[in-house]
Amino acid sequence: MEQEKILLGGDWNAHSDRWDPQCPPKRNANFLENLMDEYDLIDVTDGEETHSNMRNGETSGSLIDFFITKASMADRLETSTDLATTSDHAVVCAQLRWDEGEGAKVSQKITGWDIDGLKSKEEEENYKKAQKDWKDKSSKRPVLDEKSSGDELQREAEWIQRNFVNHLNRCCKQVKVCARSKRWWTAEIVENRKILGSIKRARKRGEASQQQVRKQRSNLRRMIRQSKVEMWRKFLTSATRDQVWQALRYTKPGGQQTTKTLKSRTGEVAESWEDKAELIKEEAFPKPLKGVERKAQKEGGEMWKKITDEDIRVALFDQSVKKAPGPDRLGFKVIRLLWEWDSQRIINIVKASLR
Repeated sequence: MEQEKILLGGDWNAHSDRWDPQCPPKRNANFLENLMDEYDLIDVTDGEETHSNMRNGETSGSLIDFFITKASMADRLETSTDLATTSDHAVVCAQLRWDEGEGAKVSQKITGWDIDGLKSKEEEENYKKAQKDWKDKSSKRPVLDEKSSGDELQREAEWIQRNFVNHLNRCCKQVKVCARSKRWWTAEIVENRKILGSIKRARKRGEASQQQVRKQRSNLRRMIRQSKVEMWRKFLTSATRDQVWQALRYTKPGGQQTTKTLKSRTGEVAESWEDKAELIKEEAFPKPLKGVERKAQKEGGEMWKKITDEDIRVALFDQSVKKAPGPDRLGFKVIRLLWEWDSQRIINIVKASLR
């Protein structure tokens, strides 16, 4: 805690006029105030309520979700509560601005590659070269077969992960997806967000009023709404029949799904969550019949031989490319690219895994 770069945030559930000018009676704030005093920390808020509740038919709000940090970092920290949420707490986002020359300290770890850009018509020559380079490299390494061991399977998976990542780093543009990677996030929104941040910092220095902050925040929110409406209008103008119905999934309000009352084979009714879970467990994992001895499954079965190359292709291309990848960053879009370049390697590693 003695370091200068400290940033703590969360739902403190603490009420004090130290960070909330409209604070109700002080409550649960002693620990946080003592922590801030002991380590010379200050609160970073925009003065907006972050929690709302209803009591006796009246709605009230409070500011209990925020960040605390060192004074040396406070001027470089921009916070916002613009993200929509169904919770009674606001989502508080924070962005730290680095001074010139400090940017190198920010993690440059990438989250993926611009696969669509590599496959575009403009990059056709680069795509063919990347494909040829991979085939030249992979042709020197044999694929798995029916005699491959589990250790060989593990080494093959590690080889593909390591070498294909390195290959994409060389031939494909690296991208880093962030919270603002939205089509409606325009240059005008970026500029107005910077203006809002500068006004907030000016308010902390006593050079701007809270009314100016609210006015600029209102302008930013209005601009975001307009941009979203424009994007939606463009989509509806060019959307096909199927796309219009698909869009219903994004506009239809979701509701909490509940499982209907269940009835067991013996006629017993399960209404509570615990009873339903127990009934489903009994049906999914039935107890062995008395007097019947279960035979252990023989190792090295041959069911995997019934899996065809087409089964594997369909399973791969049925998956959404929008699913988040794992730590290796090899999502389904990347695996599909590998399929185009080296499908037999994927087929053999899948069959070896099933075997």
